[in-house]
Amino acid sequence: MKLADLAKELKISPESIIKFIQDFDLELSECITTNFNVKDDFAKFARENISFLKKYEKDLEQTKSVEDIAGTINQSPEKVAEIIKREKPRLFENGMYRSSVSSFSIDHKLGGNYQFVYDYFGDKTSLTERDFIGYRDLFFHISKELDPFINNTPLTDWGIHKPAGIILYGPPGSGKIFWGNKIAEIIGYHFKEVKKYYLGTSFVDGLKTSFNDFLLQMLKEEKVLLFMEEFDDIMRQRSDKKTVLSCDEETKEIVLNYIGRFEAEDLLMVGSANSVVGIDKDILAPGRFDVLIPVFPPNSRERSEMILYFMTENLTKDALLMKILVENNADHLPFWEEISSKMKVFSNTMIVDFTQSLKKRIRNQYLRDNSEHIKIDSKLLNAARRDASAKLTDEYLNQIAQFISDVSINNYDDFPKRIAALKDELDSYKVVETPRKSIGFQTKTEEKTKK
Repeated sequence: MKLADLAKELKISPESIIKFIQDFDLELSECITTNFNVKDDFAKFARENISFLKKYEKDLEQTKSVEDIAGTINQSPEKVAEIIKREKPRLFENGMYRSSVSSFSIDHKLGGNYQFVYDYFGDKTSLTERDFIGYRDLFFHISKELDPFINNTPLTDWGIHKPAGIILYGPPGSGKIFWGNKIAEIIGYHFKEVKKYYLGTSFVDGLKTSFNDFLLQMLKEEKVLLFMEEFDDIMRQRSDKKTVLSCDEETKEIVLNYIGRFEAEDLLMVGSANSVVGIDKDILAPGRFDVLIPVFPPNSRERSEMILYFMTENLTKDALLMKILVENNADHLPFWEEISSKMKVFSNTMIVDFTQSLKKRIRNQYLRDNSEHIKIDSKLLNAARRDASAKLTDEYLNQIAQFISDVSINNYDDFPKRIAALKDELDSYKVVETPRKSIGFQTKTEEKTKK
């Protein structure tokens, strides 16, 4: 059963169900699949708790003040205001909070009793069995953009067409190719990467081919997602300052020539870009690549989950490393929270580098000591973090800054908390310059200057 079908049966909106999953921090793998089929346990929960879900939806639809929320959940306005400040919801001009604010979510954060929810979802799905780690907000955002592929109602009821092109933008190593594959999975399309040698005219196996030929062939195939890396370089706006390679200019013109056929031929092109600044305005025009999806570096919680996942990936219960992890209680998330909090703005690839370095260091110590009783202490953890920090260059930090600027312009309302958190993490790397004291004797010139 699709989520939309369950919502129709219960006579509540799919959006309120999605918001409920997010507000109560339920694992996606316990509720729905990536193609929006509802899990049996979640359907059972929804049917048995329909009265609460209807009450939740009604509250969600209402604009409300702090006092209104406090009255609904029987909490003090001061406590509600504290949570509101932390959550950073959007305000109407009259000071009322938008309908996306849930009173029950705030109550939940204040310690309200919602045991009836966790009676169904108390046993968390293991990290290895999840479709992906974290990123609930991005998953639901992407799914909303892909709704015309999943349901017919956006077109039949609203005249909203499938997007012809999507741009995934974010700093290097943030997982854009992962989300390209995930989009293909959600909409049931075949993932096909556009290799560099497809662009322009080239010889493959002795045969002359061109990007025009390649794209025409893709249009003939059934349900294809074309993933193009370095999209911002290939589709760059020509200017006096920056030149555009002839093959890139040719590729851009070919895409613009055929993009009007993409929807009818069940072809979706997804571009991967570090930044959307500088992309040709013709490419970004409505009906073309007008869906911009930001791919953030993981936050602190997600970093902990990723570390645990990559540390335990492919390990059996009797593996030496697993025994060492268990002895250190490092087979649970809390162990990794402190080191994760120090990995500010780390990309996915940096986290992989950290886990690889740490595994090697633990192994080396095992070979040196010939003992399984190894303490995974701060010395080991910080050394591995320093190894992973090699990619934390000034260039990368500048890319993070550019990304914050891009996402603040294009997707601020969708991700206000993520943007604020990422900005805080980036700001921690700013160097505070302090006056340097002179060493040695002062010159006569220095003495005159001071006077």
